[in-house]
Amino acid sequence: MHLPYSQNMDADMDIDNESFVTAETSLPLGASIIEGRKIFTKLENSPEVMNTLAAKLGLSPALKFYDVYSLTELGLFEHIPRPIYALLFIIPLTSAWERIRLAKDMAREPYEQCGADEPIIWFKQIIGGACGTIGLLHCLLNGPAQEYILPGTTLSQLYEKCIPLKPEARAQLLYDNEAFEEAHQSCAELGDTKPPIGKENLGQHFVAFVRGDDGWLWELEGSRVGPVRRGQLEEGEDLLSEHVLKRCIGGLVEMDGGNDYRYSCIALAKDLAQSVSLPLNSLNRGRSVRDEGVPRRGIWDPSYRHPSWSPPPPGHGGKRPVE
Repeated sequence: MHLPYSQNMDADMDIDNESFVTAETSLPLGASIIEGRKIFTKLENSPEVMNTLAAKLGLSPALKFYDVYSLTELGLFEHIPRPIYALLFIIPLTSAWERIRLAKDMAREPYEQCGADEPIIWFKQIIGGACGTIGLLHCLLNGPAQEYILPGTTLSQLYEKCIPLKPEARAQLLYDNEAFEEAHQSCAELGDTKPPIGKENLGQHFVAFVRGDDGWLWELEGSRVGPVRRGQLEEGEDLLSEHVLKRCIGGLVEMDGGNDYRYSCIALAKDLAQSVSLPLNSLNRGRSVRDEGVPRRGIWDPSYRHPSWSPPPPGHGGKRPVE
């Protein structure tokens, strides 16, 4: 079954209807406060929006998001380079999916893990309308994508600050972060659909799928009681393989009869047009994924200009192209 890309936007289940932004209405510069809760303007799930937001937060241009036009026709994946670092879905809150979510969450204790040995980084969502940006964080702060985070950026700061924090404190870290809010709001008007404001409920959610440090496939959604481990990945197994897609949302699509076209998916992979050197493993997680005694790569990313940046000397040995 072909699931075409659709310009869908995220919504929170507990937010009621209000109004859409019209052509004559300007978006607020910051988030709204409704009934004492911070509400972000909702985002569209498209490469244009997420690539812009990822760059503002601090992702190297060596990675970018691509449209996934089908979950079953493998020939439609050929435009996406491999490997795939993460998948970001919008999934309609159908009756089938809602039953599955409620049943699983009722059977689980709330997630309370944190620290350097945590296989994934998960954020609980307490900001209304923010599940798109939180889904993006789940894609960028987990798995190999974290090695493409530029130093001194919002992403690198959130990464290092969130490691020792439990979910409630992590959620508050995002809630209070002005740079995170400004980056989100600055992208709210991008895309092909005018964003809703206030309490519009579109019945859809962003869900990220990533490879954890433990080699398992993880489902990450901020409105759940915690992350969901979906199965062990084989060495080198691609996130767009038929086997992995089946474990992501293939079953939900089949249960809904394949008639709901509000599904959409984008995939994070390398941008083959870019050739940059990266500060691999420059983030501090309290442990090193490198072998002891192996020196870190020198940092020089020509796409990034830190205030203290200066050109590397001739014959600089730290510069290497992206592998």
